[in-house]
Parts: sequence; C-alpha cells; structure tokens
Amino acid sequence: MILILLGPPGAGKGTQAQRLQDKHGLIQLSTGDMLRAAVAAGTEIGKQAKAVMERGELVSDDLMTGIISDRLDQPDCKSGVILDGFPRTEAQAEALDKMLAEKGLKLDAVIEMKTDDKILVERITGRYTCAKCGAGYHDNFLKPKVDGVCDKCGGTEFTRRSDDNAETVKSRLNAYHAQTAPLLPYYRNKGILKQVDGMAKIDQVTAEMEAVLKAI
Repeated sequence: MILILLGPPGAGKGTQAQRLQDKHGLIQLSTGDMLRAAVAAGTEIGKQAKAVMERGELVSDDLMTGIISDRLDQPDCKSGVILDGFPRTEAQAEALDKMLAEKGLKLDAVIEMKTDDKILVERITGRYTCAKCGAGYHDNFLKPKVDGVCDKCGGTEFTRRSDDNAETVKSRLNAYHAQTAPLLPYYRNKGILKQVDGMAKIDQVTAEMEAVLKAI
C-alpha cells in the first residue's frame, strides 16, 4: 500500500502517520530524512544530491524521485509506505507515477486532511516537544498526564520550535496552499483523492483514515 498524506503544517499528519505505521506496518517516508540518509550513506544518488546541495542549489525532481525509488527497494517498505513532503508539484506527481509504474506499483490513495487555517494557527503556536525523546504535546489539546513530565520517557525538559509563531505559521500555511493547490485536481481526476476532517478529534480523524483504507 502506498499513500500520500496532504495537509498543512499542524494538520496532524505526523500523529496520523504514526498511527498508520503502528497499526498497518506502513513506513513514513519523509523526503528530508531520506535525503539526509542517502547523503550520509554515500550512495551514488546521495553523492549527486550532496554535490547539488554544496553548490547551494535545490535537489532536482529526478534526483529526489531516484532517492525515493532506492528507499522503496528496502525490505522494511514491503508492507507499504506513507509519503511525506513529496510530491509538491504536478511535475513531481507525474515523475512519481512514472517511477512507481516502472516498479509495477501505484499510489493507492492520496488523503487530504481538510483544515481551518485560523484554528491551525492556534494549534501550531501551542506545540512543544520532549527534549529527550521528541514526543509531542500542546498547551491546550495534548498535555502530559503529569504536568512537566513526559508520558513516554519521563523527561522534564521541553522545547518549542522558534518558527512556531503566528506570523511564520500564517506564511507557511499560505505557501502550502499555493504549492498544493495544483495537486488536488491532478489526483481528483485520477479518482484517488480522499478527504478527512483534519479539524476533528484525533481518534475521529483516525477512524476516517481507517475507513479510507478499507475502501481501497
């Protein structure tokens, strides 16, 4: 099973991807993580990407598709994957479709998490994480069971992202909408675009995700 999760920053993609990973054995593939791993491993395509980045240039669609292709060949991806951060343009979507077809694979669903920007700003500006294990929390929506103590590791130090402020968040949301808008009709025309209510409670969103998967 190959899925794409679409949703702006703060929509809860990470939370839902983790739940899909835990229940179905799907691997979340973040383009940033894959890029860094390929460079660190010194693979042929990783070396090419490193050279491009050292020149201060953006990694091309072909290179990024090649990195995803290599990652899909790894044994842990056999149960299925969730793509995060790619594609972001129609050209990338077409390149991804071509690469998957060459492997005898296809996208099963593109799930868009529908959201309300105004509420998202509140969501994002209240986020913080455990400095020790990275578990995520929120000032209003997801507090640790014991105040000041991480539920997962017992850590007592927490951090906030410096760019999780209202002005920066609004800018990121605008960029997301401008970037993602062309992808929606592309996947809608292919009949694989599904939508869930990203503003619902976490468990309700998960239930909607599960309903999408059952229908595939």
